[in-house]
Amino acid sequence: MKKTLISVAVLGAMSSAAFAQSNVTIYGIVDAGIVSERGGKAGNVTKVSSGNANASRIGFRGTEDLGGGLSAIFTLETGYKVDDGQLDASNTLFNRQAFVGLRSATAGTITVGRQYTPWYNALAQVADPFAAGLAGSAKNLFPANGANLRNSNAVVYQTPVFNGFSGEVFYGFGEQSESSAGRQLSAALSYANGPLNARLAYNNRNNDTATGVAPTQQRDIGHNSLLAVNYDFKVAKAFFAYGQNKGLNSSTLPNAAAYTTAPITASTDTRNGLVGVQIPVAASGKVIASVIHTDDRESFNRDANQWAIGYMHDISKRTTAYASYAKIDNKNGASYTVGGNSEVGTGDTAFNVGIRHSF
Repeated sequence: MKKTLISVAVLGAMSSAAFAQSNVTIYGIVDAGIVSERGGKAGNVTKVSSGNANASRIGFRGTEDLGGGLSAIFTLETGYKVDDGQLDASNTLFNRQAFVGLRSATAGTITVGRQYTPWYNALAQVADPFAAGLAGSAKNLFPANGANLRNSNAVVYQTPVFNGFSGEVFYGFGEQSESSAGRQLSAALSYANGPLNARLAYNNRNNDTATGVAPTQQRDIGHNSLLAVNYDFKVAKAFFAYGQNKGLNSSTLPNAAAYTTAPITASTDTRNGLVGVQIPVAASGKVIASVIHTDDRESFNRDANQWAIGYMHDISKRTTAYASYAKIDNKNGASYTVGGNSEVGTGDTAFNVGIRHSF
């Protein structure tokens, strides 16, 4: 009997020790507000909208200490809409992120699954003072949608940080009968030291389609390059970004039929420029502003300009109230719209006010 009790006690202690080395976190964002849109063929649209500043989501993040500075990690994250309670992507459970991998303090991190591209991370994390959200989101004019944003079947490697420098490489398998068809490559080089944060990113998307019967349909390569910089002057943080986009699907339009019956064909040669600022107000607020220009290098010359202003106020560590306004000036029949983080918008003007809670 004593041996049995001792054995149970030892097993219990070992189980507790193993459990203590693992950590699973449930996290999420609940974001909703009122949005008023103007200027599109849909007329004036006022609605309750989810995910204006950040997409509403719930996720599970876990780590297990494997010893020797090595850890197993995973993330499963799904998006939902606060206004009606539905998933924000039909027939997909973990549509935002779903990956598993290994992290080493000395060798870096490798993950496999559905993940963000380094190009999009550079835009949202470094370039945009609105952090890709609210009416002033850089996603309104920069080509940050579809495969440029995140992709499935991806392997990502991130280096450790060396004297402020780090790198990230992304490879997305096309999983077609022709190995290069649908393949995506993306990479970024980052430098963060003190008030300076800079990142250079590149994305390459093979648009070929392999039918398995006929020869592979050759559909060109989409290229996206982005230089993103911000600098914190304490009294204000300044932002700058410049992007080049060439090839098929390099500048896809989120709402190509916002102003016309037939969708506008997206350009295959554009440039983007952004300047912006965040200005702290007292201890818990900040004013945000940006100006973005899109230069269409094709003969249609469908340029666009966006200016935006917003305010975010931290009610607590987890809860933030926000308001923002943005206006786009489309040239020569361009079809850019003012959206937010989760919705593409219906017109050239939008105002939103709401609240975001993180847990």
